[in-house]
Amino acid sequence: MSSWRRFFSSEAKRSELDEEIAAHLAMAEADNRAAGADAATAHHKATAEFGNAALVKDVTSSSWGWQRLESFAQDARYAIRQMRKGPGFACAVIGTLALGIGAATAMFTVVDRTMLRPLPYKHPSRLVTISPAGKDQRLGFQTSFPDIQAWREQAKSFEGFAFYRQVSGRSFLNVDGTATQVALTQVSGNLFGLLGVTPQFGSGLRARPDTLAVAGDDHTVVINDLAWREIFHSDRGIVGRTVQINDEPYRILGVMPKGFYFPYNSITPQLWSPIQLGADDAKRSYASQYQVMGRVKAGITIAQANAEMQQIQMRIQKSIAQPDWAKDIDHIKMDPFASIGADKSTNHALLALLGASGLLWLIACLNATNLLLVKASVRAREIAMRGALGASRWRLTQQLVIEGLLLSMSAALLGIALALSAITLFNHLLSHLPTAGLAPFAGIVAGLSPRVLLLLIALTVISAILSSAWPAWMAARSPIEAALRQGGAQSGTAKGQNRLRGGLVIAEIAMSLALLACCGLLLRTIYALRHTPLGFRTDHILVANMEIPTYRFAKINAAQEIYMPLLERAQHLPGVQSAGLVTEVPLGNTFNVMMYLEGDKAKGLGTTSSMFKAATPDLQKVFGFSILKGRYFNEHDTPSSEPVAVVNQAFAKAFAPHEQDLNKVIGLKLMSISNKPGEKNENTKTTIIGILDDMHQWKIGVQASPEIQVLPDQVKPGSSFYAILEGVAMDLAVRTQRPPSEMIPQLRAILKQASPELADAKFSTMDQIVEDSFGSQQLAAKLLEVFAGSALLLCVAGLYGLLAYVVSQRTREMGVRFALGAQKEDVVWLVMRQAGVLVIAGIVIGMGLAYGAGRLVQSFLFGISAHDGWTLAAVAILLMICGGVAAWLPARRAAGVNPVEALRAE
Repeated sequence: MSSWRRFFSSEAKRSELDEEIAAHLAMAEADNRAAGADAATAHHKATAEFGNAALVKDVTSSSWGWQRLESFAQDARYAIRQMRKGPGFACAVIGTLALGIGAATAMFTVVDRTMLRPLPYKHPSRLVTISPAGKDQRLGFQTSFPDIQAWREQAKSFEGFAFYRQVSGRSFLNVDGTATQVALTQVSGNLFGLLGVTPQFGSGLRARPDTLAVAGDDHTVVINDLAWREIFHSDRGIVGRTVQINDEPYRILGVMPKGFYFPYNSITPQLWSPIQLGADDAKRSYASQYQVMGRVKAGITIAQANAEMQQIQMRIQKSIAQPDWAKDIDHIKMDPFASIGADKSTNHALLALLGASGLLWLIACLNATNLLLVKASVRAREIAMRGALGASRWRLTQQLVIEGLLLSMSAALLGIALALSAITLFNHLLSHLPTAGLAPFAGIVAGLSPRVLLLLIALTVISAILSSAWPAWMAARSPIEAALRQGGAQSGTAKGQNRLRGGLVIAEIAMSLALLACCGLLLRTIYALRHTPLGFRTDHILVANMEIPTYRFAKINAAQEIYMPLLERAQHLPGVQSAGLVTEVPLGNTFNVMMYLEGDKAKGLGTTSSMFKAATPDLQKVFGFSILKGRYFNEHDTPSSEPVAVVNQAFAKAFAPHEQDLNKVIGLKLMSISNKPGEKNENTKTTIIGILDDMHQWKIGVQASPEIQVLPDQVKPGSSFYAILEGVAMDLAVRTQRPPSEMIPQLRAILKQASPELADAKFSTMDQIVEDSFGSQQLAAKLLEVFAGSALLLCVAGLYGLLAYVVSQRTREMGVRFALGAQKEDVVWLVMRQAGVLVIAGIVIGMGLAYGAGRLVQSFLFGISAHDGWTLAAVAILLMICGGVAAWLPARRAAGVNPVEALRAE
């Protein structure tokens, strides 16, 4: 007979056993009556001679098989009856565990989707980025094609190399009259093959073996799954179709698999077009440079490959006849490809929040343990009775653990719902992060991936074990005789349980203090950030971030034909005090241009990397920033006048490090903003006319970087700077007297009048931009508020539950105290003192935990120490107040005990 048949036939066997036992007892009873005993005596004697019928049944049925499974089923049914009998208690335990499980599951889901999910390529750990660099290897440069060819010929540690470059500016895909912004990347023909990915349908790119470029029409494109679904509505017939990208025809070759992205994960549809090599690629030229990636051979470590590439690069550097080109590229910077686009501060924040959610889960388990200890104490007589009737300690422990497992499973189901809500909250918070920080989080959705599912199962089982194993063990080992006696609750075992519950409450308080301390430090950081002088005004400023179609504006003089007429119309709108244009507003983090400026060493001028912006004269009126020396742009600076520039103090110190007098920086010559690529004309160089006071540009907690500002209409079309400056991004900043919401429709109307493509500009107030710039600090602070608040609530509930139970157990003692003359204030003080001991012990231990936790969040802090005494003191006082409130109700209940009724009840 199979195991399943034995299992399903056990009920029939049990019935047969019952009938056999009943028949045996009936025969024995008949024999006793035949011997002259009355009916009652005959039945009693037959039962006594047979022994424990229940034990006989258990021993006999144990030989049938599946007895353990049957006992599990019996205990599960009994646990369900207990949950129905006490729904309030069950809801308390389930809600407590669900809070911890849900928080941990939600944070792990986010970490899994952003940090643990492998790249959608074959063996991604063997993919690396490679770039020439200086000796310090901190800054990698793009690579010209001759160097890529040299690497391919000499490197033995790589299976192959691929190269790519992202098309500068904003690209638009036009389908059926609808233009959609896309991310267009030009790639070598072998890139998809090197990644080990093929299109889900259609063909990929084909490369010539000698150059890796495409042999054939360069106007072909491969699209990602997002573009196929959202733009082409999942039409499988698009292969071979011709579409317009930046007003040029492209033929679609194929669609990449779902989840594929390159080089970054993005919420924008991605397209890949093949690189077509030109004349500039035959020589080392700034006009034709690429980013390079390679795949290390199996069995070769990245360190070994890096060592080989260092030797190759040194040989290449020595062979270069151009001294300017060879300088500072004698080394190789090699990094894992997975590190591209990774935001270390955000990843650190996620790991810290994952740890905080784990701490909250542990607090929830401790709280549930306290609740189950109370339940076990209340059921002490029932458990003792089951033990007296023959139940083993293992069986009693099993029953209570199964009850905990059912509670934990119910909590896991509720925790999933809480996790979905938490992820929705997380996505909402992410929507306010700077655009640059959104890419790693693209596509975060709530779902049970295999790793998340395993975590959920593990949390469910471990929660059940942590919360129920100890109460079950203590209940099962309690002496049966003491529990069955009247007043058994006052036994030493009950006192031991009270000490254990007190220790659990102390642990909850300590961990809650650590979470509250971290939350307090981050809140004080946000406060410090909000009250840090920015160097500019933020009030009553509305910013329109214009998404400029580069291909369209590159054919015209955008400054003269679009920007200046647009600015003039904006300045004449009712309610507008002033308006200005700038490539990026401070703290905008939408678009920035960095330039490398080499000074004349003979004149004591240094070399610096600087932000480069175009700005109109009225920008100073909009933001109110200060001029330290010289002047800002004015109406005398025209397209035909001498090119001028304004720099900030950080630039002046870096460019003229030996010059103490800033006045002598005025008049220095910088780069030319009118020359075409490769053209040199010293007469068109810009002259510094003013020095700005430093402003916060990237983040409030980061010092100002060197910055150069020029006039938009002095940047000539065709120059090196025009395409990457004015043809890519421009912000319209308006200082208004009216509410910003009232100004948006009018501003959108004049943007559409200037150019239809600008009608979809994104509007934001400067106050909101500053708020969004807090980034990972804001994210961590918001979520820690939720975690710390939940921990505080659980802590207060645990303290209240303990004291309420202790008061109920000491009712007789309270009655005796009142009978002997104690006052209500004495009893209140007795309970409050006990609560005070627990709270102070938890705070003392929690201070040590808070010290360690402060070091974990130290990188997020600004303007405050990781061990700030005021914050720790405030958190400790908060816990004392909450502990006092939690203890007050049980204390009042104890003071209201009627001594006569208490003694009579006992």
